[in-house]
Amino acid sequence: MVLHLSPSMPPGRPPGDGPQAGPTVASPPFRRTFRWLTTFRFVLFGAALSVVAFELVSPPLQGTLSYSTSLALGTFLVAVLTSAVAYLLLRTGTKARSVLLGTLLIDQALWTVMVYLSGGPASGATVLYGISCIVGGIVLGVPGAMASALSGGVFYSLLTLLVQAKTLPAPPDQPSRSYALHPDDITFHVVINLLALLFVALLVSNLSERLQRTRGALVDAEDRAHRAERMAELGRLSLGLAHEIRNPLSAISGSVQMLRTTAVDDDDRQLCDIVLRESKRLEELVSDMLDLARPRPPDFAPVAVRPLLQDLVQLARVSGRATSDVDVELLAPEGDEFTVWADGGQLRQLFWNLVRNAVQASEAGGEVRVRLSGTGDQVSVAVEDDGSGIDSQARLHIFDAYYTTRSHGTGIGLAVVKRIADEHGFTVEVPTGQSGATFVLRMPRYHKENSG
Repeated sequence: MVLHLSPSMPPGRPPGDGPQAGPTVASPPFRRTFRWLTTFRFVLFGAALSVVAFELVSPPLQGTLSYSTSLALGTFLVAVLTSAVAYLLLRTGTKARSVLLGTLLIDQALWTVMVYLSGGPASGATVLYGISCIVGGIVLGVPGAMASALSGGVFYSLLTLLVQAKTLPAPPDQPSRSYALHPDDITFHVVINLLALLFVALLVSNLSERLQRTRGALVDAEDRAHRAERMAELGRLSLGLAHEIRNPLSAISGSVQMLRTTAVDDDDRQLCDIVLRESKRLEELVSDMLDLARPRPPDFAPVAVRPLLQDLVQLARVSGRATSDVDVELLAPEGDEFTVWADGGQLRQLFWNLVRNAVQASEAGGEVRVRLSGTGDQVSVAVEDDGSGIDSQARLHIFDAYYTTRSHGTGIGLAVVKRIADEHGFTVEVPTGQSGATFVLRMPRYHKENSG
């Protein structure tokens, strides 16, 4: 498997991934939505219960409790109680999906009671089944809409069978003719209502998927905006620090070099070498900070990659850890310069950052290999090390500015690599399944006829 990081792909996301899905059932947005829906359900059924209770104490129904009224009263009471229980279960941390599915199932059963009280199979109250489908789709997506439609269809079909078989008689206070339908009429109502439920479920499922994708894209956009704002603040801070550090650092390096020439013993010269080496490392860090915070546009020209890498490898061998316990080797075929169209200075910085990163990631006695290869239309440079490699989580963020897995790292070098590669139209690949880490840069080969 190879992780491709091209100019069109923002860093921090694996290839092939679309927008992130919307909130999961464990996420705060889901719980917040469910809590609002549960509260609305409580208020709605509580209001209905209050209306029925008010009618019972008001003329002309004062003191009269008919069969339909008592059943409706009980239905609304059950709905209010289940809303309160669902809200409490959600606050105690009980599995939200199970609570919501149970609530939707109870709602469909309660709607069936209302259908029974308002005309049976021919009742217009069957539209209430669709409300549960919509709620299920909004909160749980496709599974919620389909589960609501299936349970509503089962409850409605069971009610129709019981009424048609006279097992469930018509309410005594309702006109019986509404429940005594011809078989053809029964079939018509069943088919129409089941098709309507299926249509609502499919429509809500489609809209829910679009809503989840849109919500995921919005979350991604907000995250990118916040990250860009933080990076801009860090960039301004880095730029100021880099300017403040560079001048005194140059003075320190110059003074130490003068001291080294007057040193009288080896210990003094070794101490001066340590200071110079660390000063050089700080100068490289400052340069990376400036490159990242205030990049300049590339100045394109033909660049021979092979001699450029030869110079960098020679420099790496006498710089930092490569002078003692890490070997740096260039593996390149003879007789080809491997010319590309690029900014020579920026390309040198890109290669140097990759080699330096590989040296820093290597253990004592390790080896860094710089492999140069090419075809008729492409030049590839692979930088390999024998370090601990890159885990799957770090792989998603290795090119993000200021992200690092090393205790003494800064997270700037690879961010500069990504920026330069993007500005040149090059592609960086990070193959997986290997020991150590490998970074592969692929560049179009330069031909005079396509230099423009």
